[in-house]
Amino acid sequence: MNDDHDFDLRPDQWETLKALRSPVAGLPASTHFALADLVALGLATMSDRAPAITAKGRTALIRGSFRLLDAAA
Repeated sequence: MNDDHDFDLRPDQWETLKALRSPVAGLPASTHFALADLVALGLATMSDRAPAITAKGRTALIRGSFRLLDAAA
């Protein structure tokens, strides 16, 4: 298994990353710090002052979702 896309994100970072899947969804102001962290990790980007999920972010979200389901069980 390749660990290049294995991120140990905080719950607020996961929620922000999930919210970025929908481009029309507005992000609450409380996600500012989590979004800055995601941009620093290359999981999100800012373009025209609007955040967007990157391909790396989509991969992390898909891979991470299985770990989150295991943790919830």
